[in-house]
Amino acid sequence: MRFSEYLLVVRKRIVLVASIFLVSILSAFAVTALTTPTYESTTRLFVSTSGNESASDLLTGNSFTQQRVKSYADIVTSPAVLDAVVAELSLQDLADKLPDNITATVPLNTIILEITVTDPSPYRAASIANAVANSLEKVVTSLETVDPTLASPVKLSVVQPGQIAKTPSAPRPLLNLALGALIGLALGFGAALLRESLDLRIRSVEDVPDKEGVVNVLGGIVFDPNADSNPLIVHTSPKSTRAEAFRQLRTNIQFIEAAEVKKSIVVTSSIPSEGKSSTIANLAIAMADTGAKVLLIDCDFRKPKMHKYFSIEGAVGLTNLLVGQVKQTDVVQRWGRKHLDLLPAGQVPPNPSELLGSEAMKKFLAKAEKEYDVILVDSAPLLPVTDAAILSKLTGGVVLVVAVGKTTKPQLSAALGHVDTVGGRVLGFIMNKIPTKGVDAYRYRYSYKYGSYGNYGAYGKYGNYGAYGGAYGAYTQAYGTEAEAIEKAESKSAAKPTTKPAKKA
Repeated sequence: MRFSEYLLVVRKRIVLVASIFLVSILSAFAVTALTTPTYESTTRLFVSTSGNESASDLLTGNSFTQQRVKSYADIVTSPAVLDAVVAELSLQDLADKLPDNITATVPLNTIILEITVTDPSPYRAASIANAVANSLEKVVTSLETVDPTLASPVKLSVVQPGQIAKTPSAPRPLLNLALGALIGLALGFGAALLRESLDLRIRSVEDVPDKEGVVNVLGGIVFDPNADSNPLIVHTSPKSTRAEAFRQLRTNIQFIEAAEVKKSIVVTSSIPSEGKSSTIANLAIAMADTGAKVLLIDCDFRKPKMHKYFSIEGAVGLTNLLVGQVKQTDVVQRWGRKHLDLLPAGQVPPNPSELLGSEAMKKFLAKAEKEYDVILVDSAPLLPVTDAAILSKLTGGVVLVVAVGKTTKPQLSAALGHVDTVGGRVLGFIMNKIPTKGVDAYRYRYSYKYGSYGNYGAYGKYGNYGAYGGAYGAYTQAYGTEAEAIEKAESKSAAKPTTKPAKKA
């Protein structure tokens, strides 16, 4: 992943990242507040040896002292030293825990012994540090005295007694909060990446699988919350952004039709509610606007919608035609003034798949391809039923509608597998319900640009399609603005009076 993609993941999962970060900060604050403050006090001892004053004796004594002082540090927490401290300060209640609160260190290449005591009371910490130093001095003197008649060759001198600390050594609020913030950011970022990797929903063009010989993405339609109440956007709002997107889709599909023998195309989806029916309805209107003779067939016997979208009679339709109850001219209905004919589904049959794969259906499609320039077939989703897979063999191929943020990669792969199983052909994909706000909208615009595709993904034999329309994914309002300007110019020119030359008498 590129750095920009990591930023998109964080922006998309900002609530999760912020929640973990806040919990980590609050945890660090709670630990700091609940931790009992402790104070430190350090006593420093200088270790020296007695001997001759010659240079060689001093060098030998220094080396001897450096070796011995390490051993003295080890016996600081021994009972020989601490028993006297416990008795002197009456620390019988802390006798077992006292060794854990005392540390003895020797700075590198020195003969200084540092004794540090940690305790909740700053006064007691200083008292224990000084008492340990005095007890250690006596123990070392006793251990290093070989001959009672002679003085000990090693002497421990206190160079810095333990002081009463004014501020606690622990906890450290700023350090704890800083560590909490770092840990929170790391955990939040990791959780965001994990959620993103486990999210199998299709979010961008890059998530659509590449298939050899398949025109990858034919177009994209932005999300419209009013699509259910206003499904025929190309008819009701021809200058809108979504209407222009359907015209772009129409143009792309016309390139496919030019390379195909059959004129019929099935438009379906992997699962229900991906917007396939409204997509094919607007696509049919957009194709009819070019003057092409279009036939829209509603083969979704499970949940037919075309008669509702176009407000036509739907009681009799394709099912009645296939069983021989009516003729084609009786059920095909002309819509508006366009070259658009509609064939509703009719009554729901008990055996939809068998009826769609029947010989009657093959003969009807063959006859319709001779009478129409384009035949668009709306079919039920691929995963629940096999209707669309059966139709894929009878037509030129299948165009799959993919709902961004709803369809998952396994679902799309399974749908493609259904088409491959029957030997059908997938012509391409239509990205539908593209978000217009948020991170997913930016991600889609970032990845879905015609110009950046060069040869436009897997177009291959369809020619260099990369320079088709520049940045199509941005879906600007340029078309609507341009159309309004043209309309105003035409109205002005029509309003001007034309001057005719006077007739000669």
